[in-house]
Amino acid sequence: MNDIFIKILYMISCIFFIRGIKLMGKTPTARKGNLLSSVGMLIAVITVLCENEVLGSWNSANWLANGYVWIAAAILLGTIIGAIWSKKVQMTGMPELVALFNGFGGLSSFLVALTQYLCQKKGDSFTAVSLGLTIAIGAVAFTGSLVAWGKLSGKMTFKGWKIPAKNAVNAVLCVVGLAAITAYSFFDSVSVCESLNAGQLGIIVSSAAFLILGFTMVIPIGGGDMPVIISFLNALSGLAAAFAGFAINNTVLVVSGCLVGASGLILTLIMCKAMNRTFSSLLFKSFGGAKKKAGNGPVKEPKAMSVEDAYLILEAAKNVVIVPGYGMAVAQAQHAVKELCDKLEANGAEVNFAIHPVAGRMPGHMNVLLAEANVPYEQLKTADEMNPQMNNVDVAIVIGANDVVNPDAINDKSSPLYGMPIVNAHEARTVFVLKRGKGTGFSGVENPLFTNDNTVMLYGDAKQTVTQLVAEFSE
Repeated sequence: MNDIFIKILYMISCIFFIRGIKLMGKTPTARKGNLLSSVGMLIAVITVLCENEVLGSWNSANWLANGYVWIAAAILLGTIIGAIWSKKVQMTGMPELVALFNGFGGLSSFLVALTQYLCQKKGDSFTAVSLGLTIAIGAVAFTGSLVAWGKLSGKMTFKGWKIPAKNAVNAVLCVVGLAAITAYSFFDSVSVCESLNAGQLGIIVSSAAFLILGFTMVIPIGGGDMPVIISFLNALSGLAAAFAGFAINNTVLVVSGCLVGASGLILTLIMCKAMNRTFSSLLFKSFGGAKKKAGNGPVKEPKAMSVEDAYLILEAAKNVVIVPGYGMAVAQAQHAVKELCDKLEANGAEVNFAIHPVAGRMPGHMNVLLAEANVPYEQLKTADEMNPQMNNVDVAIVIGANDVVNPDAINDKSSPLYGMPIVNAHEARTVFVLKRGKGTGFSGVENPLFTNDNTVMLYGDAKQTVTQLVAEFSE
């Protein structure tokens, strides 16, 4: 295929990507945006398969040297794994799945860079540096995402893991890795020993250093920061793809990588602002994992209430705010919550949802769940929109949320959560907290909201509790 025609197809593909991302910014057009982005990727893949370098391997005498054989095998394997896996993953497993996707994106860029070197396509200094940065960022994104996946899924326990002088360790790994990239890029032909030159040593050392850096950077980060670190790792996987595009001279990879990298970084900064934290504190400090020590005074116990008594309060309420959290996702209670919302509105109450930016364990987690249950987009309000009205709310229903409604973030400077903006559910006249038990949130910080005078606990599975409330209204 003519090179000019290939570039035109790449540009068309990029237009689909950009338009798709634009449409994904709003719930009503998100599906169309996803479809357009998929079409853009299909065009890009077909165009790659028509490039001269791939076509040139078609008539290879050795079938193992035929690029199409490996491409077809990869597509087939990926399709089988994806089809099987997609049926097993529930909505509650989406955060860790997204973390794995970020990791695989970084790994693919990392392998592309290694392949280029093994095929002796290092090119000029600019290409060599691009390959080196692809290795660095891709490696960090891969191992960092594996740690995030382990934390979110609970399959890998990292609680209590502490790295002495972690910032110094990370700095040393980064410096060593960058020095190895410099050796690979500019001193490739310098012999280190009889069987090893500076380029080969640089590839080995840089790969090892940045693979380790991904682990050491993410392991100390507390559970409360997981939604933000997922966004950051997403940005890294996009940047790795962009540098890989520079290295292999692929326009669409550069554009798509930059789009993912920029959007991921913007989302990271937005979420840091929502948590009143700086980007540097995300990387060099962390909160979570340390429980607040109890005071010397008497310990207050949360007040429990039956569903029947809770119904009597809700039946008289005229203004209700629902604060969803990860517990709603675990219980898969979003459809039952929509039914309760309908019952309350039919009873004359105004119902809104207060969505905290880091509710759940990935950006937009609650929005996706509630959209799945057909909750009107107009009822999904941010914490900033709802907090000024919270004093006038009759009942705030907290469903499986812990850290995002913790008053210590406002009142207690010794709390690890201090300074993080929250949903001020404690200001409502009555607060219902739906929880399975008395445990803490994902960050491991105690929540004094549960023992407030205006708070009552509805213990049990959130879906069953909400369904029982709906049944009370029906009766």
